[in-house]
Amino acid sequence: VIEAGPDFDFDRVLAELQPPLAVIDRWLGKGLHMAGLEREVARLERSEQVQRALFDISELAGSDRDMSEVLRGIHAIVGTLMYAENFFIVLRDPVSESLRLLYFVDSQDPPPFDELPMDALRHSATWYVLHTGRTLRGDQEHLREQVDGPLRIVGSDSPDWLGVPMLRNGEAVGAVVVQSYQPGIGFSDSDETLLGFVASHILTTLERKRSTELLERNVALRTQELAEANRGLQQEVAERQRAERLQAALFQVAQLATDDIGEEEFYARIHGIVGQLLNAENFFIALVSEDGRSLEFPYYVDIRLKTKREGRPLARGLSEYVLRHRRPLLVDVESEGELVRSGEIVPSQYQFPASHCWLGVPLLLDERALGLIAVQSYDPDVMYGHADQELLGFVASQIANSLHRRRSAQFQQQAYLQLEERVAERTLELRRQIREREHAQDQLRHEVMHDALTGLPNRGQIHDRIEAALERLRTDPSRRCALLYLDVDRFKVINDSLGHLAGDDFLREVARRLQASVRQPDLVARLSGDEFAILLEDVQLDALGAPVTATAVAQRVLDLLTEPLHVGGRRLEPSASIGIAIGDSRYREADELVRDADVALYQAKALGRKRWQLFDDSLRRSAIDVLAMEVELRDAMRLDQLEPYFQPIVRLADGAVVGHEALLRWNHPQRGVLGPGTFLQLAEDSGLIEAIDWRIFKRSFVHATRLPADTYLSINVAPRHLHREDFDVRLLELLERTGLPPERLQIEVTEGSLLEDPEHVRAILERLQGSGIGVALDDFGTGYSSLSYLHAFPLRVIKIDRTFLAALGEQGNSAAVIAAVLALARALGLDVVAEGIETAEQHRALVELGCEFGQGYLFGRPAPITNRAPTGVDDTGS
Repeated sequence: VIEAGPDFDFDRVLAELQPPLAVIDRWLGKGLHMAGLEREVARLERSEQVQRALFDISELAGSDRDMSEVLRGIHAIVGTLMYAENFFIVLRDPVSESLRLLYFVDSQDPPPFDELPMDALRHSATWYVLHTGRTLRGDQEHLREQVDGPLRIVGSDSPDWLGVPMLRNGEAVGAVVVQSYQPGIGFSDSDETLLGFVASHILTTLERKRSTELLERNVALRTQELAEANRGLQQEVAERQRAERLQAALFQVAQLATDDIGEEEFYARIHGIVGQLLNAENFFIALVSEDGRSLEFPYYVDIRLKTKREGRPLARGLSEYVLRHRRPLLVDVESEGELVRSGEIVPSQYQFPASHCWLGVPLLLDERALGLIAVQSYDPDVMYGHADQELLGFVASQIANSLHRRRSAQFQQQAYLQLEERVAERTLELRRQIREREHAQDQLRHEVMHDALTGLPNRGQIHDRIEAALERLRTDPSRRCALLYLDVDRFKVINDSLGHLAGDDFLREVARRLQASVRQPDLVARLSGDEFAILLEDVQLDALGAPVTATAVAQRVLDLLTEPLHVGGRRLEPSASIGIAIGDSRYREADELVRDADVALYQAKALGRKRWQLFDDSLRRSAIDVLAMEVELRDAMRLDQLEPYFQPIVRLADGAVVGHEALLRWNHPQRGVLGPGTFLQLAEDSGLIEAIDWRIFKRSFVHATRLPADTYLSINVAPRHLHREDFDVRLLELLERTGLPPERLQIEVTEGSLLEDPEHVRAILERLQGSGIGVALDDFGTGYSSLSYLHAFPLRVIKIDRTFLAALGEQGNSAAVIAAVLALARALGLDVVAEGIETAEQHRALVELGCEFGQGYLFGRPAPITNRAPTGVDDTGS
């Protein structure tokens, strides 16, 4: 307070204060503006946090996690927005008026229920939220003020409680509740608004997840129904195939009856055909003698009768019953006894030895029984039925006709007129048979020249067409043709994964697309398996001599083949590799053009597949180089130029060497030391690979005996070895001969080794493990990485592939993946070896992650053991 005297000049003082007051005013304005900006930033950050949480909730709904994981994820997300230590979600079924506790986390109380009628929680705070569709918040006093009835307390009392409804079309179908048991921690208006906003998204997420699960169940049910229908179709196909075999056999019998062969051979062939359709171990044909008093056996085969069955007088046996009644007879032990009791047969005379089932059919000619044909079974598990009786009846009619023709030939002079008539009839029949045979030959010719699966011309037909095209080129050297040799990429994976039926459908669709890619007179053919060929009989060259027509067709084929297709319930995106050879007057034979196209195809596959490659002379020279290298590789085996190099495996904590991995190397006399990538495929193709493997195994074992006794040896075992029945026996014998204890050996297998015949591979590995040999899963993470391998197979070690280490320390998930593998291995009691450690940074990162073992150039490159073998041990053999 300024006291103004009589001489006080107020205007002067005010003028002096004006500058500092203006400065203060500007600072106050800036402060207010900054406070406003800070509030706006806080509001935007909160909005961004809410949006990110809603996005995470939506992403959870679209994930393949199960419902419990989704709900835990929602709880965690809500916890980032507000206090949510005590959190639960309840759903209401409006039809049954029941409540289901979908998720419950509480620091004080256990879950009060799983599912119960809504009335059981009547007048509770949760019940009011669901009943009224309104949000409730506060302690007990505030809650009672917000409801229009009594308030029932369920569970422990909480200083603050917040429940918001999940609304669908204005009706509460669930509620999200958070509560606090700590004084001073409560919920604000913004928390109430936020939880209400999140609740609607939670409801959408839950409904989407439940819809997805329902859809998956429906898909699984439909898949099961389709599988059952497929089994029915397969059974029907099997029945049709059986009917076709039966029809073919009957046609053979009918044809045999017309052949001009001896009687003994005729009966033997009849027996062979019958034996293809039913059990005919015991089979005989009996004929009534000319005087009608005895029964003769021109053909009799019986496993219990070692001598030839002689004729006998007619009596009252089973055979005589068939002749007497002129109809088939099928009896077992019981029905045979009834015939004995009725006096139709006499046991002491009708047959020997006794059988469990007997089937006889008469040989009828003009209602006269010439004899019978019969089969019998001594095995109670082999019984005949009415289908067998019908079959035997047809055979009997053919035998009767043949017998009649043979007997009639003896009286040819006496029955000349009848013979002429039969000759005429037979001529008509032969003409019909000739027409049928000609038709069959035409059909056979078509089948011989076409592929049965796709209907495309086969290798023989395209070979003839190439020969014809080359012949035209020799008469007109200015013309050109082209052969496109095509191989479908990864067809074996499709065939093994989806089955052979789906594989056949896939090949048929490929054939259809190939035919759609060309025009007449160009020819599409299937050569074998997944290999196809396209012959372009007239191709054009551009000004530089490039075959533009052939390359355009090749590109069109690749484009058409790569269009997605659906096979076996899967969406596939096929691809192919194409080799192109341009035919001109230099080619003399079709095989030369096919060879060059095949060489170009091999080059296309080597360059990465899904492409075409034009053949030139350099490719031919490369093919010759491969042949030369194969000769050199055989010399390398003979001259002992292949040897194992050893790379140390260390304990990462202190660098101590715990083992060595044996790696194949070729000491080439001109090219130096070659790694397996240079010649391994050649060894596979030439059939030398197994001999190479066993030689390296033996030399590795011998060298390993010189290494410290507290280290182990690790060798790589290819899938082909695990599919050998005696692999474990042979490996243990080799260990015994070389003196290396099995406990010091560890074999490394890849995931691909476990895919084919897993039961057999598991048995091999279990026997090796029982002998003390360890098993390591190599290159883990680069294949299917199925967790089923880790518990289904007897593994001791997981080897992390070098690709994960290469990205370690960079942006990405490599460290997280390695940490997950380490945690999984610890849970299963497995050791982990990291491969490809090249830098100190990688070493340090792996130690921090808890990886115990590793190998790589940082600790040592693969190197040979130079000291000599122990006396008496030969390490040069296979």
